[in-house]
Amino acid sequence: IMTTYEYSTDCFCHLPILLLLGSIASQTMRKSSCVSLSTQQPNIRNLVSYEKQQVPVDAIRFTTTKGIKICASPDQKWVQAAIKKIDQKRTTKAK
Repeated sequence: IMTTYEYSTDCFCHLPILLLLGSIASQTMRKSSCVSLSTQQPNIRNLVSYEKQQVPVDAIRFTTTKGIKICASPDQKWVQAAIKKIDQKRTTKAK
């Protein structure tokens, strides 16, 4: 009887930890997506990479040399120019 009791206690003790870890992971996912778009144009030379996003908003998420994330509308001319410049840098480095 003691063995069964110890087993069920261990099983239930770990359950809240797993639920907490799941909650933390889902919060991290939400923080890493764009929910609003920047209205200011950054210096394109400071942008090192980008990702396209469609949910929850259609956006391009840029990362700066300092690791800062900037979300912008893919329809803006500067965004398209920045994507082109980053793609050119990637092509040059790949050679």
